[in-house]
Amino acid sequence: MNLTQLFSILRARRVVALSIFLITVALALAWVLLRPSYYTARAPVLVDVRSTDPLGSQSWQPAVPASYMATQIDIVRSDRVAERVVEMLGLDKEAKASEDWRKATGGRGSLKSWLAGDLQAGLDVKPARESNVINISWTGRSPQQAAQVANAFSQAYLDVALDIKTDPAKKYSSWFDEQLKFARDRLQQAQDKLTAYQQRTGVIAENGVDMETQRLNELSSQLTMVQGQLTDVSNKRGAAAGNTAEAMSSPLINSLKADIARQEARVQEASANLGARHPQMIRMQDELNAMRSRLASETGSIGSSINTAYEVGRARERELQAAVSAQRARVMQFNRHRDELSVLRRDLEAAQKAYEAVSERASQSKLQALSNQTNIQRLATAVEPLEPKGPGTRLALAVAAIAGLLLALAGAILMELLNRRVRSVDDLSMATHLPILATVPAHNGAAALARLANAPTRPALAYRGSLA
Repeated sequence: MNLTQLFSILRARRVVALSIFLITVALALAWVLLRPSYYTARAPVLVDVRSTDPLGSQSWQPAVPASYMATQIDIVRSDRVAERVVEMLGLDKEAKASEDWRKATGGRGSLKSWLAGDLQAGLDVKPARESNVINISWTGRSPQQAAQVANAFSQAYLDVALDIKTDPAKKYSSWFDEQLKFARDRLQQAQDKLTAYQQRTGVIAENGVDMETQRLNELSSQLTMVQGQLTDVSNKRGAAAGNTAEAMSSPLINSLKADIARQEARVQEASANLGARHPQMIRMQDELNAMRSRLASETGSIGSSINTAYEVGRARERELQAAVSAQRARVMQFNRHRDELSVLRRDLEAAQKAYEAVSERASQSKLQALSNQTNIQRLATAVEPLEPKGPGTRLALAVAAIAGLLLALAGAILMELLNRRVRSVDDLSMATHLPILATVPAHNGAAALARLANAPTRPALAYRGSLA
């Protein structure tokens, strides 16, 4: 089919084509005039996946950002956010909403869930391309309602995201409070045990054991010294009193020995001239005896002092031995007390560290529970849209005109295929499959051309048969 044939068909079927075109445009115009107006408001929010939590060391960055953004979109679409919007707007408190709910559901379910589902029907949540921005859009019957609900959804999303962040911290905070109380009681018990043990044993510090050990060493040194002295005195005691070092080093005894020696020499010298009963000899002998008696007395005094020193040394030895034994027992007791004191101190330190750790975690959980910041920020507030959703009047009519032209063309061609007619030389050649030798122009051609245009294809086929 060439353009000539197409134009001839359109000219012949112009009434049908024009009717289709006008009906299409009229329907489009009626749709534009009668359609309900819907307005869409948009509230964008930013999800910062690389934000760092100021109250902790963990980062908000997820392992898979794509799944994280999909999770955030599902949160916006969740029933929890929609029910929060219902609460924020106070829709569940309106009497008309309650009546509509009863008519629609017969009183089944909850009013809040029904209203939330109604709001979710107009919600559209889409992420911006290659960014961390989520566009929250809501479509309503009025610009004010669209902007109000869109802003409510963005705020509800922020609130729910904050609740999701702080709810675990609140639960952990309550748990840590119980653990903190338990740790405090354990610390108090450890401190009470240590104090009671110190009061009972008198051991205040662990370095007291070193002092007791030093005192034991001093007593042992004194005992060793006394035992050495006692051995020396015992040796002197076994020897003759005159042969002791004290006697031999005594100036008085040495002087008495020298005087006795001189007196003996005089007595021996005088005995050669005088008789034994001579008064001078008797006097000299008495002096010699007196000297010897004094020497014996001095020597006996030294022996008595040696015996006294020996007894004193023995008493000192027994005393030091008892003191060493008592001090050794005290050191052993202190060692046992030191071990027990070390155990109690370690228990106290462990309880103190546990209390400090739990207290730190409890404080951190409380701060996180009181936090009002998340990694989600509102970029802009939804404003009332100026134009309704959908194409404008001009665009709708232009699209309808194009569609009407196409439908008119398709309708004319379809009707022509259902009732084929010869409208030109090309149609005749196509119908007879014979060459056209000549054409006769129409004379007073209006009626003839009309008859020729309306002539069916059967005469042409009969003419072809006669020619054959």
